[in-house]
Amino acid sequence: MKNNDFTDVVQNRHSVRTFDPDVKISHEEFKQMFAETITAPSACDLQAWHFEVADTPETKAKVRKYMMKFNYPQVDTSSAIVQVFGYVDAYKSYKAMWTKTYEEGNITKEKLNEILGTFLPLYENGDYQLRATDAIVDSALASMQFMLVARNHGYDTNPIAGYDTTKVAETFGLDAKLYVPVMAIAIGKSKETPETHTKTVRYPVEQIYHFAE
Repeated sequence: MKNNDFTDVVQNRHSVRTFDPDVKISHEEFKQMFAETITAPSACDLQAWHFEVADTPETKAKVRKYMMKFNYPQVDTSSAIVQVFGYVDAYKSYKAMWTKTYEEGNITKEKLNEILGTFLPLYENGDYQLRATDAIVDSALASMQFMLVARNHGYDTNPIAGYDTTKVAETFGLDAKLYVPVMAIAIGKSKETPETHTKTVRYPVEQIYHFAE
């Protein structure tokens, strides 16, 4: 059953380190979760993200090789590790995507020309760092959305950044220059109890915002 309690999904999400290793997630459900994830916003609607799913003992063993040891519990017990990448060359599909949007009658010809004449040149003429930065931001937004979608589907997650970034792309047979690792996300069913779960303290809200003058 899905959890449609918005407050519970958002406020009670926490990072789980110990999952139930017997829980499996079907590929069909992963497909559904990703379909819900990619409604996340992105710069110029570029959607510069890519997800690799390691959900077998063999693929998780490959992931484990580039992880730091303190992340082994998540890798070993989770149903899967979702490795999130920023795709630097996403702009190359931009024209086709927006042309399809026009052909389906969702935007006018004038709007299509405006989009292709304004946003596309930014990436065609921009440097690698611009494209990589936008891809990382896009993928970070999608990562957070995926974790909330997972909660809606009744699963728990743990975002992971403790790994050797130089080995991630090659593990999945990807071009390391085009696919920039953003984070790994362990997903499954928590096996932690209220007694074993580590409760964290947030900074006072007054400390983290300011109304500009």
